[in-house]
Amino acid sequence: MSHTARSIDSAAITDEQVADDQAPDDQALLARFTPVFQRIAEGALARERAGQHPTEAVQWLRESGFTAVRVPRALGGGGASLRQLHLLLIALAAADSNLSHALRVHFRFTEGHWSQRDLPESQKWLRRIADGAVIGAGNAERTGEHGKFATNIRRQGDGYVLNGQKYYTTGSLYADYVSVSVTTENGELATVVVGTRAPGVEVVDDWVGFGQKGSGSGTTVFRDTPVDAANVAPPVGGSGARWAHVQLSHLATTAGIVRRATDEITDFVKQRARTYRQASAAIAKDDPLIQAVVGRADATAYALQAIVLQAAATLDDVANAQWALRVGPPAARTEAALAALKERDIEAGLDTYRAQAVVFELALKTTTEIFEVGGSSAVDRNRHLDRHWRNVRTLASHNPLIYRHRQLGENRLNGNPPYNFLSNTQTAALGGESEDAALGV
Repeated sequence: MSHTARSIDSAAITDEQVADDQAPDDQALLARFTPVFQRIAEGALARERAGQHPTEAVQWLRESGFTAVRVPRALGGGGASLRQLHLLLIALAAADSNLSHALRVHFRFTEGHWSQRDLPESQKWLRRIADGAVIGAGNAERTGEHGKFATNIRRQGDGYVLNGQKYYTTGSLYADYVSVSVTTENGELATVVVGTRAPGVEVVDDWVGFGQKGSGSGTTVFRDTPVDAANVAPPVGGSGARWAHVQLSHLATTAGIVRRATDEITDFVKQRARTYRQASAAIAKDDPLIQAVVGRADATAYALQAIVLQAAATLDDVANAQWALRVGPPAARTEAALAALKERDIEAGLDTYRAQAVVFELALKTTTEIFEVGGSSAVDRNRHLDRHWRNVRTLASHNPLIYRHRQLGENRLNGNPPYNFLSNTQTAALGGESEDAALGV
């Protein structure tokens, strides 16, 4: 693993420091990472044309500290809020949407340990991430029933061995570890974390989707891979915020794609000398119809970012409230307080589902309409303007909107939250959820 060395002395970390939730300034974060994003953007179109993966760009993100931006500063990270993380993800997606997508599970994994950063095991993982470790996904399988995994672990000595095959293992091509949903010998669900260079692990570059081609979303195979018992976690309870986090990552990526598409057609129109005989102006940039297309795209890019950041701010409120209750006096953890926090958690999840229902429809419409500015010149393969629609369509297909529309409608009409938002007992009755099962790929 090639990590930037930023080791933290565990003895120097106090409970007060770990609980320090003060976030850096937005402008300071943008000033820190914008040069990295610009460097990434400069080569994005060339990588698309050549079919190259952004492997070097992932290393730039490690070295800059971006992959640790959500890790508390006391543990070596950037200390950013969730709203700030998504602000940066939008900017990264505008540079190269493959990268924000590839890091989706990495930031979900980070968030899981952020939420229990008072525990030594979570502090250990947060320090690893601060040192540059990247985590990829290992949830979905191409056979069997969703949430009931053929990939399995069995006891061997003091640990386990892992066998199976996962697909849509987003980011694993660039990762140091992969978080894998498995079935235990007792038929229970669990999540294990293994190194991508561990014995028996094979990461295969076979993603064949027409969008997000560089996201590293192909197959990962495990053949008698040894697993440390400390890296096996039981199922987690249902949570609206947990599901919201991974869906909002898609929406941030989509918002960045629309911003990049808007910038590209703006530059295209500014440089365009030809137009049509029936056009309203002698050059394209003075044509009011073309101005309207660019204006609508720009407005959509703005609106999508605003929607994403509002939903992320709600997640911040819930995450901070959960942390305060976790580390606060036991007397504060009353049934009424827990029930109120659960309601806030469910509403945060629903807010992101509402955003999802709107963001993808607007983004798909906009990335289709951008072609109206240039006739046949806009479909030149060297420009690859089609990649914006393909990438949005691929992201939207992860979680079909027909299910989101129904879940939102059922909640409004009958008061029922989505089943995956339910408590431990309720979720277990429906088959349980592992940490990665909650990723919704």
